Formats: sequence, structure tokens, C-alpha cells
Amino acid sequence: MIKLIASDMDGTLLDANMHIPEKNVAAIKYAQAQGIEFMVATGRNRLEALPSLTEAGIKCAMITLNGAQVFDEEGNSIFMESIELETAEKVLDLLEKEDIYCEISTNKGTFSQSKERRIENFATMVAEAMPHLTHKVAIAMSTARLEYLPIHFVDSIREVMRRKDIIVLKIICFHRDGSAFLGPAARMVNENFTNLFVTSSGQNNLEINHHLAQKGIAVAHIAKDRGINLDEVMTIGDNLNDVSMIQAADVSFAMGNGLPEVKEYAKYTTDTNIAAGVGQAIYRAIKENL
Repeated sequence: MIKLIASDMDGTLLDANMHIPEKNVAAIKYAQAQGIEFMVATGRNRLEALPSLTEAGIKCAMITLNGAQVFDEEGNSIFMESIELETAEKVLDLLEKEDIYCEISTNKGTFSQSKERRIENFATMVAEAMPHLTHKVAIAMSTARLEYLPIHFVDSIREVMRRKDIIVLKIICFHRDGSAFLGPAARMVNENFTNLFVTSSGQNNLEINHHLAQKGIAVAHIAKDRGINLDEVMTIGDNLNDVSMIQAADVSFAMGNGLPEVKEYAKYTTDTNIAAGVGQAIYRAIKENL
């Protein structure tokens, strides 16, 4: 019997307009009515994840920043896995030499040094997801998204990192030329920092966390804390940062729009995020695992 469901957000739970389709909302509330806990497992920080959930009337626990920080449904931080300051600075040294744009996600939010580069990089992500859009429209959508997803623009993220009240939880990197630049960068980080885990949630980004900050590790931790076996857990996602939780759960789904690698690891494949594939997967998992 399914007792816990963990779902990715972008490209999974959310549609192209960053909303949760009503069919997904209905399925989640149906699961909750059966006594099944639903939670999100996202690369976003909590403040970035909240608006879509609040809009849909969904209150749940959250695995955020790929597993670097976990919150209960009341918003209390349960645990976190951070990147040491010295390590974070060395990573930035390495990436900035390659002219790779970086942001840091912390216990106090996400910080960037360039509004223009963030908009440009998010426009590339929007165009990747919706190739029918013109570059101008993608820029406009990315600019509007800044109002929806809070971020702090500062002169120096290094100065922010050195503040005593700041804990670095994730470094996210973007390059408009995608894997041509980011592939070698990922290899460099992996070769130089054995205590870090490098993954991705899109073709033009890298996400760098502490090696214990992975969605799969967080899901297993929560399941153990709840007294739930992993064969009673359902996970669903679309991208590389979802692989660890796809592997962790006995009932796992890849989105129809997911990467081929994710589909290889998942036990099942559902419909796309545009077609409310999460809702379809939830109903199927409950029906087949009574």
C-alpha cells in the first residue's frame, strides 16, 4: 500500500505556466483523503516552491534544494546538508574562470550578482520548454517570473557567503550553450570535490550540493522517520536531479516529457506535465498498490 508520495515540481507537478493542473490537485487531495502523505521534492527553495502550492490549496512537507533542506508542512526546518564556505568559494573560483554564471541558494534565500544574466538564462530555459516561443516572449516571461520567484540581487555573492548568518545549501550554474560548457564544468567539480554532488534540472544548468543532499536520501530519511518502508513510497520526476529518488522508491514514475535516463530508472512512465501526468500516476499507484 502506498503511504508516501514525493513529487518533483518543474516539468512534473507544474505545467508550462508554473501552475498545478486541476487534475493533479484533485489526485493529490484524493490521496490525502486516503491517509497518504503527499510532499514535493524540488530543486527550488521553499519560498520559490510555495506560491504554486498555496494557489492550489496544497499544504505539505517539502524536500527543497534537491534535499539540502527539508521542511515539515508547517514550514519548520527539519534538517539540512550545507556546503562549507571554503568549498563553495573554491567552486566559484573554478566556474567563474569558465565564465559560467552562478547563483547561491542559502538559508536566507537565493542570491545573484546579475539580474540581466539571470533573465537571459531563464529565457533560455523557457525557450527549451516551449520552443514555439520567440526569444522576445521568452525574455518577457522570464522577467515576469522574477516577480513570482523571489531572489536577492547583490554586488557580491562572496560577501553574502561570508556573513555569519548565511549557510550555503546549493550552487546553481547556467550557460546558454548548455552541455558544451557545463559538461566539462561538471567533470571538473566532480574531480576536485569528492564531498559534492553535481546534477541538473535542465539542459543549460548545473546544480551543486553537498553529496548527502540528494532527493533520494531525503525521501529515505523521511520514510524512515515516518515508519514507512520504501516499498510503500511512490516517487515521480522528469530530470537528472530526480534520479536518486526514482531509484529509492519501489513505485517510481518518469514523466512522459522526462529524460530517457529517468525513464530507464523508473518502474513506470506516465503522461506529460502538460497533460497532468502526476495525477494519472497517483491514481494508478493507489489502485495497483492497495
